Amino acid sequence: MKAGPPTHWAAALKREWMLYHLGDPRFAFMWDPAPEDEWVSFDCETTGLNTKTDDIISIGAVRIRGNRIMTTERLELLVRPEKKRLTADSVKVHRLREQDVAQGVSADEAVMQLMHFIGSRPLVGYFLEFDVAMINRVLFPILGMGLPQPKIEVSALYYDYKFRQLPHHARDSRDIDLRFDNLMKDLGLPLWPAHDALNDAIMAALAFLKLRQLKAG
Repeated sequence: MKAGPPTHWAAALKREWMLYHLGDPRFAFMWDPAPEDEWVSFDCETTGLNTKTDDIISIGAVRIRGNRIMTTERLELLVRPEKKRLTADSVKVHRLREQDVAQGVSADEAVMQLMHFIGSRPLVGYFLEFDVAMINRVLFPILGMGLPQPKIEVSALYYDYKFRQLPHHARDSRDIDLRFDNLMKDLGLPLWPAHDALNDAIMAALAFLKLRQLKAG
C-alpha cells in the first residue's frame, strides 16, 4: 500500500485548496503561520442555545502569549440580533437587555473584527464547539467556509488531566465532572461572574494556561 504524502505536504495542499475556494481573498491571512506560542480565547453570548436559529449578542476575546493573558489585547463587542428578540429568561442569564444590544454592531461586522483579532492563532474556549458554530453560521456566507484555525477545548484538556490521575482500576468509570464552575474550583482558579463574554474568555484562558502548566510539570 502506498504511503500518503508527508504531513507538511498534505497541510500545504489543504491550505492551497482552502485559499482557492476562499470567498473573500482579504482574509487569506487566517491561513498564515500562527505566531509562536500565541492563542486567542473567545466566547459568545447568544439569544439561546440553538445554533441554527439563535443570534449572537456579544463576543469577548483575549490573546494569550506564552504563559501570559494579554488583557490589554482584547476584543469586546455588543452585537445587534438579526432575528431573535431577547427573552426575559435570556436576560437573566447574560444580563444584556434589548436597549443594550440595539446599538451594537451587525453580526457580519462583529465576525469581521473577530477574524482580524484572531488572525491565524489557534482558538481556545470552553464548550468551544457551540461558539464556533455560531460564528461559522455568520462566516459561511462571507467566506464559503468556517474558521480554519486549530481549536483547543478546555474541557477536553481537563478531562485528560483528571483521567490521568485515576487509578487504573477506576478508569472505566470516567466519572469526571466537566462543569465549568467545578473545573475552575478544582484548578484553584478565580470564578468570575459567568455569561459575560469577556469574563468567560479570560477564565477559559486561565484554565488553559493552568492545564498546560500541569501537563508540563
